Amino acid sequence: MSKNLKTYLLLAIVLLIWGIIGFKVVSAISKEPEVPMVEARPTMLPRSIVKKDTFKLVADYRDPFLGTLPKSKKNPVKRTVQKKPVAKRNIIYSGLVSQTESGNTMFFVSIDGQQHIMSKSQEIDGVKLLKGNDKIITVRYDGRSETILLQ
Repeated sequence: MSKNLKTYLLLAIVLLIWGIIGFKVVSAISKEPEVPMVEARPTMLPRSIVKKDTFKLVADYRDPFLGTLPKSKKNPVKRTVQKKPVAKRNIIYSGLVSQTESGNTMFFVSIDGQQHIMSKSQEIDGVKLLKGNDKIITVRYDGRSETILLQ
C-alpha cells in the first residue's frame, strides 16, 4: 500500500468517527418530540379481603434468671363514686357600708336567715366572701362559687 492510500483510508475512518460523534451531539441537543405511547389501562379488580391472622403470646413460663413464676395481674375493681347533691344555701345580699378613710368595705349578707356583716376574704358558716361591689357579691361555699345580686 502506498503512503497516500493509507493516509486517505485513515482520513476516511477519522471522518466517519467524528461524523458519528457529531450526529450524536446534534441529536441530543435538538430533541424531536416523542410520540406518546398509549398504554392500555388495566382493569380494576377488587381485592379480596383477607382477614388478618391474630395471635397472642402467653408468657406465663418460669423466669430463667430468677427462677420464679410471674404473678397474675388482678384487674382493679372500679367503684363508682356518687356525688352527693349539694344543697343550695339561702344567701341574700342586702347592701354595703364603706369607710372613706380606711377604704374598708363591709357587706350585709343574710345566710340561711341569719344576717351577718362580712368583709372581703372573711368566712362565716362555711361561706367565704370573695369579692363584691355595690350591686353584686361573689361567695364560695361547698367548693362552688356563686354570684348574688343586691336585693
